[in-house]
Amino acid sequence: MSFFKRTKKNSSNFEKTALPSEKKGDIAVKSDGGFVLLVKHPWITEKSGSMINLRKYVFLVDKKANKSEISKNIESAYNVKISSVNIINIKGKVKRIKTETGKIPGKRKAIISLKEGYKIETMTV
Repeated sequence: MSFFKRTKKNSSNFEKTALPSEKKGDIAVKSDGGFVLLVKHPWITEKSGSMINLRKYVFLVDKKANKSEISKNIESAYNVKISSVNIINIKGKVKRIKTETGKIPGKRKAIISLKEGYKIETMTV
């Protein structure tokens, strides 16, 4: 019954490679020799545009990113100071077209509050 026998793979054979950014405007953080995309892009809607006056900005982020990683990532990319980070998880939906069903993937948004005196110039509305 050799197919139940577990063997250890040698981890030294695997090299860590840098992932290229998929879209223009992606922000990458170098972690353990490879790039990890945490903040994908700004989330610009009518509601998020009205929040800019309150020094709050909305970004679409990776599902595995936590608040401290997101704040470090945005502080280094935009040279701003962050006062708080709020995260919203949006579940995916199941959609049906005639007899076929499919799933729309979920999203994770981060609402970034900046300290007084800071603003992100590229997101002015």
